[in-house]
Amino acid sequence: MNPGGADELRKRLERAAELRAAGDVENDPELAAEEELRKKRLKFDPTARAEYLVRDAMARGEFDNLKYAGKPIPGLGGTYDPDWWIKGLIQREHLSGLGPKALLLRVEDAELDERLDTLFTEREVRAAVEDFNARVIDARRQLEGGPPVVTKTRDVDGEVRRWRERREERAAASRELEAAAEEEQRKKPRTWWQRVWRGQH
Repeated sequence: MNPGGADELRKRLERAAELRAAGDVENDPELAAEEELRKKRLKFDPTARAEYLVRDAMARGEFDNLKYAGKPIPGLGGTYDPDWWIKGLIQREHLSGLGPKALLLRVEDAELDERLDTLFTEREVRAAVEDFNARVIDARRQLEGGPPVVTKTRDVDGEVRRWRERREERAAASRELEAAAEEEQRKKPRTWWQRVWRGQH
């Protein structure tokens, strides 16, 4: 805006303030029109105005193709959970490692066998189980509060034995697959080139 326009606007605002203070709105046609529009707006009920705005938006198609159109909105109709927002954030963002120790240990307990199967030596398995047991015992002390810890500690020697058994089962299954693949390869008819090549050697 140019400096002259800003000056003019300031003068008009000052003049409008003077006329309003004096109660002499009729002398300025612009102020009279503004005042009349303001009075008309006050006559309308806010609920009627809201209904009109919603109907107008529907006519323009602003409510078409909404995410949950025709479907129930998730999270409604159940009991009130004061921690709904943090649970939703954890689920949406796939956050891990957050929450009370009791719940985290329960989740870790359910996934412990899979995690142990990724380890290579008995020493690593033994250290992982001992670490898990130490955290369970620490959480049972309830120093930080939270729900009670119901997760049980694991027998270290038993977990090492089960890890070894699972490892042997996977190795046996792998050997069976390799043998089946070799047998399948042997049963396949050889191509002309393979027969010639084998005949030379």
